[in-house]
Amino acid sequence: MAEPLKNGLGPDVAKLIATLISRVHPDFPADHFLAIGLDGYKALELTDRGRHLCKSLRATLPEDPEVAINVLVASLGPEEEGETLRGMQPFRYLPYTLFVSEYGLHAFESSMRAMYELTKRFTSEHCIRAFLVSEQDRTLNRLREWTEDPNHHVRRLVSEGTRPRLPWAGRLKEFQRDPTPVLELLELLKDDPSDYVRRSVANNLNDIARDHPDIAVVTCASWSVGASPQRQQLIRHALGGLFKQGSPGALAVLGARQGADAAIRNGGVELSILAIGESMSLEFEVINTGQSAERFVIDYCVHFVKANSTTSAKVFKLSTIELEPGAGRTFTRRLSVQQRTTRTHYPGTHRVEVLVNGIQNPIDVFELQAP
Repeated sequence: MAEPLKNGLGPDVAKLIATLISRVHPDFPADHFLAIGLDGYKALELTDRGRHLCKSLRATLPEDPEVAINVLVASLGPEEEGETLRGMQPFRYLPYTLFVSEYGLHAFESSMRAMYELTKRFTSEHCIRAFLVSEQDRTLNRLREWTEDPNHHVRRLVSEGTRPRLPWAGRLKEFQRDPTPVLELLELLKDDPSDYVRRSVANNLNDIARDHPDIAVVTCASWSVGASPQRQQLIRHALGGLFKQGSPGALAVLGARQGADAAIRNGGVELSILAIGESMSLEFEVINTGQSAERFVIDYCVHFVKANSTTSAKVFKLSTIELEPGAGRTFTRRLSVQQRTTRTHYPGTHRVEVLVNGIQNPIDVFELQAP
């Protein structure tokens, strides 16, 4: 069983924070911080632990938010070198980002500097949303500047932080009503050299598509003109939700059409029973059964069982292909059910489907068992 996420923000992290701050701010009452910070700490989950330490910092750092935030920035460790977070270690900065979002609204420049530095070590995508609500124009201007920053983490903050429906965050209702300011930023990032940033752009546009499908389709149609392979991949990812719905407009952007004739043959999973932590192969063939050449958007979907025994569909992107009449293409993929921090697997019956131009084609089931 995967280790609980909250263990990544254990009591040792509170002690590390106290040490780091004391090095740059000798007057910091480290013992008092730990006494109130660790009181009732073990019973709390991950986010609540972060909030508890955030309040403990507020009680022990200088009262002036600007001074306090500058102390936190001075105490930061080295930047992350890779694109994605490595394990749970960066979560030690969760109390920092919560502090900035809750107490830094009247210290704009210091808060912007803090988020700029924090996003290179952890993330500021949740933090910056408070500023998009309180000082939208000023914050958008700063984000526009950051679209040209040499650090890919900073550029990604622009697209990820402005997502109208960012997971585990409050929605940006203003941008849900009118995504124009967000689209202006995404326009500047659609050809970013980092795939890490482009995936975030796609996720943002996917969010927009849930509230404004027509705007998302029109935007992607415009972006598809003279698009590089990298931008084409971004567009397909961005329209993923509409593809699943069989949206004619979304399909048309990639030259596919709703109702194209196709058949799935020789489809199935390698094993009928699988233990959590194992993996197996998935294979199927897509055949063009129509009378003319067609373009097909191919995905596959696994309906994962949740803790309450209901299922949740997860769609995995595969390919966009062109087939002549009667021609076929075989796909083979590895299906893993290892426990991860982002997905916990539970025993039960899992359904597997292939999506062809948004049309669901059930192909197999397997039983997932405890290891």
